[in-house]
Amino acid sequence: MTSHDRYSSPLAQRYASNAMLELWSPAMRHGLWRELWLALAEAEQELGVSIPDDAIAQMRAHLNDIDFDVVAAYERRFRHDVMAHVHAFGDVAPAARGFIHYGATSAFVTDNADLILMRRGMELLRGKVLRVLRALAAFAREWRNEPTLGSTHLQPAQPTTVGKRATLWMQDLLLDIADLEHRIATLPCRGVKGTTGTQASFLEIFNGDHAKVRELEARVTAKIGFSSAIPVSGQTYSRKLDAQVLGVVAGIASSAMKFSGDLRVLQSVGEIEEPFESEQIGSSAMAYKRNPMRCERIASLARFVVTLEPNANLTHGVQFFERTLDDSANRRIVIPESFLATDAILVLMENVVTGLEVHPARIRRRLLDELPFMATEELIVRAVRAGGDRQVAHERIRQHSIDAARALKNGAERNDLLARLAADPTFGVPVADLEAALDPHRFVGRAPEQVDEFLEQVVGPVLAGHARADEVREEVRV
Repeated sequence: MTSHDRYSSPLAQRYASNAMLELWSPAMRHGLWRELWLALAEAEQELGVSIPDDAIAQMRAHLNDIDFDVVAAYERRFRHDVMAHVHAFGDVAPAARGFIHYGATSAFVTDNADLILMRRGMELLRGKVLRVLRALAAFAREWRNEPTLGSTHLQPAQPTTVGKRATLWMQDLLLDIADLEHRIATLPCRGVKGTTGTQASFLEIFNGDHAKVRELEARVTAKIGFSSAIPVSGQTYSRKLDAQVLGVVAGIASSAMKFSGDLRVLQSVGEIEEPFESEQIGSSAMAYKRNPMRCERIASLARFVVTLEPNANLTHGVQFFERTLDDSANRRIVIPESFLATDAILVLMENVVTGLEVHPARIRRRLLDELPFMATEELIVRAVRAGGDRQVAHERIRQHSIDAARALKNGAERNDLLARLAADPTFGVPVADLEAALDPHRFVGRAPEQVDEFLEQVVGPVLAGHARADEVREEVRV
């Protein structure tokens, strides 16, 4: 069968980055298994188990040359993936054959490897989130002072600035960074726990010496790069750890979904558009179309990721007693796919942010259509200053606002509220005086200053704390 004759995940074919695909590859996972067996054998030898030096040397020499055809043949015989790899490792490290997996259960390699992969996956995601933050920081700085129509309930609201709106997207990602940092720093490994978590097999190996069993776990934990092991476990580590990690991953997807939704609405009204390449086709039938396909893809993938988070909690909830195996097939799919999809989302998000097209004229037109309604409080003040009655002014503005809004909805080219008020003898304020109240910058409050302070005091220290990665920007595939 060729690659075109069998199903392959679209995340691998179309969306995820090469780095994330490599991380979750069989070569990476099963190479980690061999590293774990080596760490266990080294620690056991250091603590007095008679493992020959040749065994250690042969294991170390064959960590990454896995013959997957040999493994597949063993698995067809044994119907057990871990034992298939044990035997294949023993074939290339014959001096170690009798010591590979000594005292361990399958979860020693499967669980510890999963935790290593998830931690590395979070580190990759952190790097991509930081790249998006850098791009958004540049965008916010450039457009810090550009007034734009605010929106609450998807209805026109008090103006903000284009740059200030971008800080809202950045704030979400900063919360995600904090969650990532916490999980990366505190994620434990499973350690060396034995068949049901009691360490009975290792206690037997060390002739009842509890101190050596404790030291064995400490040494293996250090050798595989963790500062701690989960204190107690059954056969597997608590699947609540999976739920915690996928909660962070889903949080990133949710932040991106919010960003993509905002951009899709802004593109629908012509204010800001995602990148569109010179030969890109928006529709097979409607040649004029310029669809926000990147943001739509972000939303689509994010919805998938967010639905996987509760899956992890459901799996944890049915791990009866020391463990059941109904988590295995589920986790093989859910955990890698969560990381791959979120990685793809961030590739898209960086691509969108670095190529955003802002249309100030359209932004100002939409703002000016609504600004007279938002200036009504100041218009009342000006009417009173001209000698009018506050309640009369309020009523005249209310009536003229309704009429002006209806005219806009019925096709009027502009908001003529000011002209209506100027022509109303009961209002008594000249049109020039009314127009002076409508400078958009007067209505954005501290938005430009908030952008400056946010970038300097909040975003800057976070970005300064992480060296800029030299990775090549991933190409966005169809």
